[in-house]
Amino acid sequence: MDSDEATLREALQMVAPGTALREGLERIQRSHTGALIVLGSAPEVEDICSGGFDLDVPFTASRLRELCKMDGAVVIDTQAWRIRKANVQLLPDPSIPTDESGMRHRTAQRTARHTHLPVLSLSASMRMISVYVGEYHRLVEEPEALLARANLAVDTLDRYSQRLDEVLQTLTVLEIRDSATVRDVATVIQRMEMIRRITSEINGYLEELGSEGRLLALQVDDLIRGSASERALVMRDYVRDQSDVGAVDRRLSELGGEKIVDLAAIANILGLGVFEVADLDRDIQPRGIRALSLVPHLPWSVIKDVSSRWETLADLRAASLEDLQSVEGIGPYRAALIHENLEHQAQMAANGIVGW
Repeated sequence: MDSDEATLREALQMVAPGTALREGLERIQRSHTGALIVLGSAPEVEDICSGGFDLDVPFTASRLRELCKMDGAVVIDTQAWRIRKANVQLLPDPSIPTDESGMRHRTAQRTARHTHLPVLSLSASMRMISVYVGEYHRLVEEPEALLARANLAVDTLDRYSQRLDEVLQTLTVLEIRDSATVRDVATVIQRMEMIRRITSEINGYLEELGSEGRLLALQVDDLIRGSASERALVMRDYVRDQSDVGAVDRRLSELGGEKIVDLAAIANILGLGVFEVADLDRDIQPRGIRALSLVPHLPWSVIKDVSSRWETLADLRAASLEDLQSVEGIGPYRAALIHENLEHQAQMAANGIVGW
């Protein structure tokens, strides 16, 4: 995400329902007047301001509405939330290109491209709020429309989560039966990446919804609880180079939409060496990190030490109590706990029971 896109997201949060700024904008809309508002007080803004008058008063919705009755722009310091200028004429570089037609919107777009600060333009006739930042332009949608789209996305997330649970439980059983394949692993990672992408989209809606999205946010949190840690465990089990897990995660997030359905592409990002379709059905062994995470009260430091001692889950399950106790931090109690828990997992897998 570039700096202008990040600034745009911050601006959308500022104008979300429930904020003082959104209340001020709604008051302006109800009065059927337009407005031009710069969100930020910086030298770049001072350089293009002409006329008007200087202020230094705390921001309130009612003050914003009254000051916007005049034709000029209002400059708000969003760090201290104080109104710095009112009724000023903005004079950005006229050579900056703009594809807007109305004078207020043309000035807003040029000012945003000149300063890289958020600029709001409210249309008096169309009752629309436009946000400009650099080359970006977004219309502020009504909460009802955003909620409808967000609810559809949450329904999709729910289906994806259910499917992930199924393939993850299947992988767990196959791991313990020593019959997991590259295809099984790539399918799980694919589902996890799809969930991350739809969650990112929903978070964008929630930022714009502000206080209107509280209940939806709780629903999303419930659907994705634990998914990030589960993703990290699966990746640590299968990424060939442990020091490369962070880079692998980034490459997955950068994978194009058309490639997310390509299991071979996902497997190769993990470093699993898929050169032809048949390679997807090659057996593969996990390190056992996720299996160890299911052992109660086992610290992460001990999990790392144990998984570095035995290369695969099969080797770990074959270790004796004495072998386990040879690892620093593991005494008779922890050795028995690990041994019994791995045995329990194996018995459950043998009986075809998943989700333990």
